[in-house]
Amino acid sequence: MSTQPKRYTITAALPYTNGPIHIGHLAGVYVPADIYARYLRLQKKDVAFICGSDEHGVAIAIKAKKEGKTPQQIIDYYDQIIRNAFETFGISFDNYSRTSREVHHQTASEIFKQLDAQGQFLVKETEQLFDPEAQAFLADRFVTGTCPVCQHTEAYGDQCESCGSSLSATELIQPKSTLSGSVPEYKKTKHWFLPLDQHENFIKEWILEGHKKDWKPNVYGQVKSWIDNGLQARAVTRDLDWGIPVPVEGGKGKVLYVWFDAPIGYISSTKEWAQKKNIDWEPYWKSEDTQLVHFIGKDNIVFHCIIFPIILKNTGEYILPENVPANEFLNLEGNKISTSKNWAVWLHEYLEDFPEKQDVLRYALTANAPETKDNDFTWKEFQTRNNSELVAIFGNFINRVMVLTQKYYEGIVPKASALNNADREALERLRAFPSLMEEEIEHYRFRSYSQEVMNLARLGNKYLADQEPWKLIKTDPKRVEAIMFTALQIAAGLTVLSEPLLPFTAQKMKDMLQLNATWEDVCIGELLVAGHTLNKAQLLFEKIEEEAIEKQLEKLKNNRSHENENNEVEEAPKKMITFEEFTQLDLKTGTILEAEKMAKTKKLLVLKVDLGHEQRTIVSGIAESYSPEEVVGKKVSVLTNLPPRAIRGVESQGMLLMAEDRDGRLIFISPEDNNTPSGLSIR
Repeated sequence: MSTQPKRYTITAALPYTNGPIHIGHLAGVYVPADIYARYLRLQKKDVAFICGSDEHGVAIAIKAKKEGKTPQQIIDYYDQIIRNAFETFGISFDNYSRTSREVHHQTASEIFKQLDAQGQFLVKETEQLFDPEAQAFLADRFVTGTCPVCQHTEAYGDQCESCGSSLSATELIQPKSTLSGSVPEYKKTKHWFLPLDQHENFIKEWILEGHKKDWKPNVYGQVKSWIDNGLQARAVTRDLDWGIPVPVEGGKGKVLYVWFDAPIGYISSTKEWAQKKNIDWEPYWKSEDTQLVHFIGKDNIVFHCIIFPIILKNTGEYILPENVPANEFLNLEGNKISTSKNWAVWLHEYLEDFPEKQDVLRYALTANAPETKDNDFTWKEFQTRNNSELVAIFGNFINRVMVLTQKYYEGIVPKASALNNADREALERLRAFPSLMEEEIEHYRFRSYSQEVMNLARLGNKYLADQEPWKLIKTDPKRVEAIMFTALQIAAGLTVLSEPLLPFTAQKMKDMLQLNATWEDVCIGELLVAGHTLNKAQLLFEKIEEEAIEKQLEKLKNNRSHENENNEVEEAPKKMITFEEFTQLDLKTGTILEAEKMAKTKKLLVLKVDLGHEQRTIVSGIAESYSPEEVVGKKVSVLTNLPPRAIRGVESQGMLLMAEDRDGRLIFISPEDNNTPSGLSIR
């Protein structure tokens, strides 16, 4: 957008109401979105920060069935948990709605009917994967199996998160339903499809050409990958009785697919907000002088950068997002966050375990944000961020300023009769911080912004340490007045500039300093005038002791133990095959001769395997369980008659047979005798 926007519509991904919010959601979406919204409000911008609960889809219907509840009971329960957690945590939504509300049903139905009337859909009968146990057709995300590209064993039906390949559920090797664990079947059904392939040129022009320089490389790269692989028509309806009924002839017994209706929830939530404020909602979605920004996680890039924009464009009325600053994933203590395995830090539990420490988590997550690559959250780092940075740097500076001002001047801002070069330099540096921070925030580099906040606190500490007012107070009180006046201006600037990141702390500081200032005020002049009276100091941060950290680590350990106990149950048996089908598998013994890590991957090793009569190159996703040095000389079992596949430019000519233990570590299926020759047939 070339001109300054008149207003901003900021959306945060709608959390799905089949479970609570965890730190991965916060780091990926809600904290960065909140920082951005708060920053714009400090700039006196017109902001609509929009979110709400995503409450349709087959997962909720199945969860309700398993728990003997209605879908409404499920969504009511989790909506309340999520809503309360967001409010307590300080996410400053202007409106938080629900897709089960009438305003959303009407909005989504209207858009569907509009597109249908324009002939934007294909209606066709297809065979789709069906879970015979759950009696439900399966969305791509509810099918897992082995990736045909990299052999990752937990690929989803739409994408492999190990190698990044876009997939369809029918391509997975040994697919299974995530709803029941059963092997899906094919069943015919009629659905409405959005022909994405017909809009490739639009996406290429809009993103690949128009946003090549200003969108994050991880987002741009994923969109390009989808385009390069060729877009396909995707169903926008589902066979289900929970959701928004298909509002056209022939739609009985079907609902709008959740990925179609959920993004429209941003629009319906905006309508709800505007109605409460008695203003017109349309400029926030239809005016070219509005800037629309979607904050999402990387698993939602395709929906917000390809599918939803195609829907918006084809209505002929709506604006497109100026940016979609999606983050990557946050891991936890070295492992992927897993809601099903309870390997997560849940927001509502954190708020109970660490009361009044919202800003500590906001800071820890932002300082380690997974902005362009996956990052890892550890409780030890959380403790260090708090103790060594928030307490020792930020809190220390503010406390020293407040205590010394109270001690020397009874809490009244002194008059600075003469500033020296050191004072002027410190104030000049202070006035430079707003533009530094603006640059980072407006380019969605919130991690860098958080470090600039800490750098400003460091400036304050260094200034006080260099000037040493506690030594000069008896010999040169006039000089101390100038020092404390300067330090108070830095403290006031820090109060304003840290507010998007640390809103609870900033409010305490505002109360202490009796400060009412804007972002612009930091740039142009004095924030605290001589004679201004301060309130008493408050404790901003306190040390987090080892005991609290060990308690959290123990909780995670117990969660894993319980999961292992639960996994004692045998997996559902696979579909029966005939002996003739089994004999088609060419299984041979082999020996790994060479191994090396594939560049720019976490999980892949490139192996040279001796099969007796020949040597083959095999790419295997075992690097998180074994180093290259560990596997050289290993006896292995190899499936040799798979078609060769190119993986990251390397042709893989087979697949190793592996088992997975309770901790997720891969184990070789090897001949018992270590002297077994390579090339023997396994029968």
